[in-house]
Amino acid sequence: MTPDISSRKDIKLIMTKFYDLLLLDEKMFPFFEEIVKENQLEHHLEIITDFWNDILFDTAIYQNNVMQKHLNKNAFVAFKKEHFTIWISYFSSTIDAFFKGENSERMKARAASIATIMQLKMNLY
Repeated sequence: MTPDISSRKDIKLIMTKFYDLLLLDEKMFPFFEEIVKENQLEHHLEIITDFWNDILFDTAIYQNNVMQKHLNKNAFVAFKKEHFTIWISYFSSTIDAFFKGENSERMKARAASIATIMQLKMNLY
């Protein structure tokens, strides 16, 4: 039986495998090129893991404004609707490859909601 997401360690696995896909995708790589070039990927993965840990397990570790971070990035590398479609596809398929259950479904639903809000704020929806 496939387990549900139950820990920060599980979220870190998802983020690592998810970013493996993003970094191989030529349409998505430009959003992460600077992070990779500056050798900050592991640090970035820890921050993103904290973000999702807060969402799934009601912790209060993440201290940034996720929306503002993406709006700032949009000024340098323009997001398009297609990027969000790819992001959601990789995100959901990564979760589905390793986990199944209530937390898994909640994580995918929150990701879709966040993507929708970001698209609205970027006038892409």
